[in-house]
Amino acid sequence: MQFFVIQRVISLLLIVFSLTLLPPVWVGWYYQDPDFLSFVEGFFFIAITGFIFWFPVRHRKKELRLKDGFLIVVLFWLVLGLCGAIPFYMSETMSLSLTDSVFESISGLTTTGATVLTSLDSTPKSILFYRQELQWLGGMGIIVLAVAILPMLGVGGMQLYRAETPGPIKDSKLTPRIKETAKLLWYIYLVLTISCTVMYYIAGMDWFDAICHAFSTVAIGGFSTHNSSIGNFDSAYIEAVAVVFMLLAGVNFGLHFTAWRNLNLKTYIQDSEFNAYIGILIILILISIPYLYVSSPNTALTISDAVRDSIFQVVSISTTTGFTTTDYSQWPGFLPVLLIFSSFIGGCAGSTAGGMKVIRFLLLFKQGSREIYRLIHPRAKISIKINRKPLPENVVQGVWGFFAVYVVLFTIFMLLVMMSGVDQETAFSAVAATLNNLGPGLGDVAQNFQSMNDFVKWLLCLAMLMGRLEIFTLLVILTPAFWRK
Repeated sequence: MQFFVIQRVISLLLIVFSLTLLPPVWVGWYYQDPDFLSFVEGFFFIAITGFIFWFPVRHRKKELRLKDGFLIVVLFWLVLGLCGAIPFYMSETMSLSLTDSVFESISGLTTTGATVLTSLDSTPKSILFYRQELQWLGGMGIIVLAVAILPMLGVGGMQLYRAETPGPIKDSKLTPRIKETAKLLWYIYLVLTISCTVMYYIAGMDWFDAICHAFSTVAIGGFSTHNSSIGNFDSAYIEAVAVVFMLLAGVNFGLHFTAWRNLNLKTYIQDSEFNAYIGILIILILISIPYLYVSSPNTALTISDAVRDSIFQVVSISTTTGFTTTDYSQWPGFLPVLLIFSSFIGGCAGSTAGGMKVIRFLLLFKQGSREIYRLIHPRAKISIKINRKPLPENVVQGVWGFFAVYVVLFTIFMLLVMMSGVDQETAFSAVAATLNNLGPGLGDVAQNFQSMNDFVKWLLCLAMLMGRLEIFTLLVILTPAFWRK
């Protein structure tokens, strides 16, 4: 393990992250918000700390190994979560504890959207903007950004990219050079963000809300600048914009690139994961609309309201964004639990969505179907295909391994949360909302996580990190084999 090289990379990335505290300073100054001073102090603290750790190892430039890449990614998200909490903790207006500050920071960076804040409408603008900025940076991954724009790192980018990028298949590159691939992903990300901002503004938001919600929408984060989230605007046009861009952000960004480069929408239709992604959403919407309309205790609910609410909440929860226009936890019957379960699937691999990813569930379904067929035809040789191409068996086995580990970890987290005194409904949804990087849950965490005790909040911070890094990236450094030479 090249610890000095790792120290150099982490230090440089920390210095880069300190620059992200400057935009909230300008926002605070513009809106005459005294809390902007906490960002000034945080900027100098993080930048100086990064410089102190970088200076002694500034000349340690070597090619990274894969093990180094995994350790850098895990350490950076841990360090970044702690450093990102500094402005929250130092804010005199917010008066947040260390636990709450770290929880809010990690929730933002992992694009989870779970919050401990209860009065967003009266929260300083600089804090609101910073929360959204954290989600936007975490959406595509700060490390991918660093690989794209920081050749001064002087290290191999592929190791960082493979360790950071979500999804079961991490070796596919859109361009021959990894730096160009990372840049390309960020160009697409930036175009979507700018487009979403403009559309929100045209739909009726002011520029501040439009920028903040665009950050959160494209990152599939779910943080809002208002307590009632998107429901604060009570606008069908704004909701339509949100639905469109949540859908786009939940699609593999590599698929976006291929379709836009070829100017051919058939690229989407020919992709197995995209078809499954859209198919699942349509099925959930068709289930939700009639059940919500017929079973809702709200007698004033019209069929158009049922359609509007169902489409928005299904897309928001299924893509693990977490925006709300209504309190879906109070929906009748099985609908709230159905939506929570949909977050386990999440969006496509290579997107900013959370969950286990559509491609994994598609492979699990195909594998299950194959085993049933083998019972009827034991001698048949059947390959599992994606986009009409057979997949290697090790990929299918890897998906089963991921699923097994995910179920075990979910069970452990849920039992530990319940052990601390939390009821079963709240514990189940809290773990699902954090491990899937969703945000809102059911029960006591339907609105926010303020009521959870410190032990549960730290445990859920770990769940958010594991969900963002797709479990194995974090677990791999805990194995003895990882540390052997």
